Order: sequence, then structure tokens, then C-alpha cells
Amino acid sequence: MDLGKWFDRRWCRTIGASRSSYLSEKKTRVPFVILKRVHCIASLWQKCTYDRLRLHLPKQFCQLPKLPFPKDYPEYPTKRQIIEYIESYAKYFDINLKFNECVQSARYNETSDFWRVKTVGSNKTEFEYICRWLIVATGKNTESVIPNIKGLFEFGGKVIHAHEYKYGEKFKGQKVFVVGCSNSGMEVSLDLYNHNASPSMVVHSSVHVLPREIFGKSTFKLVVSIMKWLPLWVVDKIMLILAWLVLGNIEKYELKRPSKGPLELNNTKGKTPVLDIGVLEKIRSGDINVVHEIKRFSRGQVELINGEKLDIKSVVLATGYLNNVPSWLQMRKCELVDKNGYRKAPFPHGWKGKAGLYVSGFTRRGLSGASLDVIRIAQDIGNAWIEENKQLIKRTIARHGISI
Repeated sequence: MDLGKWFDRRWCRTIGASRSSYLSEKKTRVPFVILKRVHCIASLWQKCTYDRLRLHLPKQFCQLPKLPFPKDYPEYPTKRQIIEYIESYAKYFDINLKFNECVQSARYNETSDFWRVKTVGSNKTEFEYICRWLIVATGKNTESVIPNIKGLFEFGGKVIHAHEYKYGEKFKGQKVFVVGCSNSGMEVSLDLYNHNASPSMVVHSSVHVLPREIFGKSTFKLVVSIMKWLPLWVVDKIMLILAWLVLGNIEKYELKRPSKGPLELNNTKGKTPVLDIGVLEKIRSGDINVVHEIKRFSRGQVELINGEKLDIKSVVLATGYLNNVPSWLQMRKCELVDKNGYRKAPFPHGWKGKAGLYVSGFTRRGLSGASLDVIRIAQDIGNAWIEENKQLIKRTIARHGISI
């Protein structure tokens, strides 16, 4: 009997996403299938990001396992370079994805000790995968959040979510209202200004703004270094002092800082601090207008809670994303993700659950956190695969009386 083929039929595949491709490493040869609900690799980067986007963190903290970024890439690679890197990663490791397969449900069967994953293809064809291990690596930014703001859909002008925004040329000469002050909201506002639009940005909550670099050194790299020696709350204090020295008092520009530090807020609420790439300079000069919260929209206009009314042409909603994992992951008392689809245990824990369930990319630490998850997952599944195959071979030999 060809045991390799028998294994392939018996164990089927492992379902995951692109970052889980580390499983294909030739040391263990664990068979797998990667399902993508869209038609391309790195779909979020290709379809849901603006053209000016770069990595906010140095490339060495964002590379995937076993293949670093090319040496000639800049410290903060561009969108195009990131896409090329991920595509070359898949090609280098001979990773083939199944595109246009949207997972409808993933249910663990306790009797068989297998996962049953049902999908629907682009031609409405239904299919079911049976697998020993299930890796959830969809990322947290799967569904756009459209806020319920009074009058928004009676506004009459162009209204788009940030994931639809590509570049500011289409908005040249327009007064554009940007809802949200996250990294996306800040960068979209800057891009609009650079394309001769007049952006107004809503700051609807408190926000931490940190310099991307401090005295020529990456802020993230500095945080990683001092976190080895000091507790988180002390690092937060240091970061805020350094931010004040580099950026000054940002609260006089209507940018109020939260009571919790940037690292604590990221760990507990998943709220990422904004890394400044030149936006504050434009806010100080008045080129980017920071405004109060919204009361309502009307035809061609927005009214703020302070009574001010602005004539505007277009609206960009930088209002974040939701995670869709709870809509299809069907497991009682799942200890890895909560009802909103976010990882329950803080990094570096919470990547492995019961019944062969794993999660990757929910660390709130970007590609660097996902890469660490992937290495642990691959090693864990690889060890289990080797051990289970040893036991299977022993049983096969005993059953058929094979001598070796």
C-alpha cells in the first residue's frame, strides 16, 4: 500500500490562510489546503489599501518565516513591494491557494475528531473539507464598519469607506470630510492634502500619536528593546515623554490622549497608536482641519455637535473593521476567540486551542505577531503529524504482519 496516498485520503487537509503556509516546509510535509474567499493572494493589501501605504514598522519585524524581505527594500516597504514579497513567498514555497471559496461554517465533530468546513465557490458550488487541524488566519480586518450617522445616506455626495480609497487625485479641489483619526484616517487626510484637496478630519475619540522614529531610530524597535528590561507601564511612561519631546503637546490641536498608555491600550483594547508620518505638521499649519464630532449630515453639508456647519463634497469613512470569525466558526465554549472574533488571551498566548484549533494573526501586533504564531503552530502540528504517523505505521505493520 502507498502509505503516502493513504495518509492524504485519511487526514485530508489543514485549512488556514496565507501566513499559515509555513506548514509546507519540507521537514514534515504536512498536507494542507489554504482557502481564500477572494480571487488573489494578499487580498487586503491588493484590494483594500490606499496607494501611499507603507509598512509602519521596520521590515525586519514584519517578515514571514524562512524568507526575509529583500535587502534592497527600504526600511518601510511600499504597498507594491509588500504584495510582491508575499507573492514571491508563495512561489518560493510552492504554496497553492484555493481562491473564491468562502467558508460558510466550520464545525468540530467530537465523534470523528475532525473538523468539517463547508464552503461556497464563486459559481455557487458547495463543498466540504474534512480536516484534522483548523487554522483560523483570516485577520481581524474582514468587514468594513459603516457607522449609523444621522443623514449620512441623504448627504448626496460621494461616500466611501477607507478600504475603497486608493489615491487623492479624484478628490482634487474638493472639500473632503474624513471620519476617524486612526492611522488610516490620518494618512488619507495627508494624501488628500498632497493631491490639492481640503481635508477636515473628525476626532471622535482620544488617540495616542507617536513619532514613527525618535532621534532617527524606529519607535517600535526602541519599544521592543526596552520591553526586555522594563515593565509595560514604565515603557508607556517613557514613550509618552519621548513623544512630547519630539511632537510637543498635541492636545492643543484637539488630539486628546487616552488615560491609558499606548501599549496598555493596544494590549487590552486592540487600539493601535497612530505613528506620525507628517500629518501633525499639516494639522499645525491648518492644512488639515481637525473638527469636533458629528451631529448630522444634510444635503452637501455636515453639522458638528458644536453647531458649526461645513460645506463638503465627499466623505471618507476611516471607521475601522469587524471580524467575521464568529459568523462561521461553530464551536461551543471556544477559548481562543471571543464573541467579537478577537483573541482572548494576550500575546504571546492564545494561539492554540482544543480539538486541533489554532489562530494566527489576531495578536494586534501586525505581521510580526502573526509570524511568531505561525512558527509555533507549524511546529506543534508538525510534531503531532510525525507522532500520529508513527503510531499509524505501527498499527499497519502489526495488522498486515509486515517485516522490515
